[in-house]
Amino acid sequence: MQMKSTYLPVLTAVTCLILAGCNGGGQSQSEEKADAREVRLPGTRVEILDPEGLDLIDSTALVEDLAEGFTWAEGPLYVADGDYLLFSDIPANRIIRWKEGEGATVYLTPSGYTGDPARQPKNEPGSNGLLLDRDGKLVLCQHGERRIARMLAPLSAPQPQFETIVDRYQGKRLNSPNDAVYRNNGDLYITDPPYGLDGRAGDTAREIPFHGVFRARPDGQVDLVTSEFDYPNGIAFSPDGGILYVAHSDGEHPKWMKYVLDEQGLVKTGSVFYEISEEEKKAAPGAPDGMKVNRNGYVFASGPGGIWIFNPAGKPLARIYTGKLTSNCAFSTDEKTLYMTCHDHLYRIKLK
Repeated sequence: MQMKSTYLPVLTAVTCLILAGCNGGGQSQSEEKADAREVRLPGTRVEILDPEGLDLIDSTALVEDLAEGFTWAEGPLYVADGDYLLFSDIPANRIIRWKEGEGATVYLTPSGYTGDPARQPKNEPGSNGLLLDRDGKLVLCQHGERRIARMLAPLSAPQPQFETIVDRYQGKRLNSPNDAVYRNNGDLYITDPPYGLDGRAGDTAREIPFHGVFRARPDGQVDLVTSEFDYPNGIAFSPDGGILYVAHSDGEHPKWMKYVLDEQGLVKTGSVFYEISEEEKKAAPGAPDGMKVNRNGYVFASGPGGIWIFNPAGKPLARIYTGKLTSNCAFSTDEKTLYMTCHDHLYRIKLK
């Protein structure tokens, strides 16, 4: 089934500390940029937990505030072809585009629920995780439609259409696909918690009695990877595609899992990558959510306080405290910048 949607180039509320280019108001943006670098946002800091962390981030790096005015920002994706960032504003059912020197604009609406507005889910109707397929097409985790969909038109098209990649397992509708990642061979791995359903785990519209992690193959076959989670959330692969990381956002047992996959792409062995202690839960609000893995295998994962940085062995190396509930992150193409979706704001920080 194909659904039509529209792009709206409407400027959102934006607070940009770092902008490039134009002059205005008697002071150039470059002068303002120099001043902004001297300001530390309230509640933000970088904590180095292990000397290895200094290979990835400077302890004096500043969190920069790029844009604000969103309801709940999620699913950041850096698009190299055009040098801009896309991210979901889930409750507002839209995708935002942010580009250096241009700020933030509404890129796509609706983004997750495309049907009758009167029947739209009340809490989280929009898209969540965003990614690109091998052909550079935008792939969306659509809460409202309870599916993973591909946008058929080019990223710049005024009237995109969607095609369903996966919306069912064994004939039953998914709950609300939250995040997804492609493996090197083209298989798509998906987390399916109930967050997009108004009644969450108790919603009467649920058809699958568990919250699974699934694998969708290019030929359409859908396999269950694991059903051991109450609330599977962020998902990512090691650079070689051999290890699958999954965040468990359950408030009672927050942790990240690590799965070694077999030749068929299913679980060979599973183990706890890192479990958040009671002391760490009390130290700062937040839970395991979205994550990304850089080309050297280091894991950048949202958790209590902001973004946690782990080495491939699961050792915490550093934490980026954002002062806000932090949902997810994304690297720039060169991996020297980390963009972070933090509740109603878009932040970024420089990496080494």
